[in-house]
Amino acid sequence: MSSLVLAHTRYLMIEQIRVPIGILASSFFPAISMLAFVVPFAGQDVRSATTATGSLMFFGAMSAALTGLSSTVSQDREGPWNPYLRTLPAGPVPRFAGRILSTLAVMLISVIPVLVMAALFTEATITPTGLLLGLGALVASIVPFMLMGLFVGFMLVSKAATAVSQLLFFPMAILGGLLLPPQILPGFLQVVSPYVPTRGAAELIWWAIAGIGPSAVSLVMLAVWTVVMAAAAAWAYRRDEGRRFS
Repeated sequence: MSSLVLAHTRYLMIEQIRVPIGILASSFFPAISMLAFVVPFAGQDVRSATTATGSLMFFGAMSAALTGLSSTVSQDREGPWNPYLRTLPAGPVPRFAGRILSTLAVMLISVIPVLVMAALFTEATITPTGLLLGLGALVASIVPFMLMGLFVGFMLVSKAATAVSQLLFFPMAILGGLLLPPQILPGFLQVVSPYVPTRGAAELIWWAIAGIGPSAVSLVMLAVWTVVMAAAAAWAYRRDEGRRFS
């Protein structure tokens, strides 16, 4: 089984490298936002620069997980190769695991430009242990968004999946405090913010890299979103398989 997972991961990574626009898209906007907003306005404040770096790293990772995964899964469903793979006796696990691992690789690549800019142009600081904790928090926090991407990809055709993932992506990023500090959001958005998964993800990362205590409500809601999206993605997969192969 492990050899099949590695084979699928290698194949999917080659696909990404041959058409690298997904990696570039996940890296470009966070890097530009870092340069345009964080460096001039918060770059000299250690705590603000550090938390902003974590937020924008997650922003890029979420783009790879939600938008990238929903688009590639929906495109796979429309081509002849993926339906053929689903008829083979190995089952869906190797393909799923390969897709998750390749997405994680793209996600980790997408955060490099933000890290480099933070190191060169801001006063953001972090210990090696904090960096490892931050990357661990990033990987853990991205799970519900990967599941959300799978759900959208299995439910919709590629053009619709891309549009819907974008409609989900930006509002969640704003509500979660990835682009603006949560405390300066309008009052009614501050009420909603703890209940979206991006807020729990951001607070977990801020705790890992800057020692800012997370809210219990935000972390509980992140766990709830993870469970709900896991059930939704599994249901969407079974629904798609039933329509195509029964």
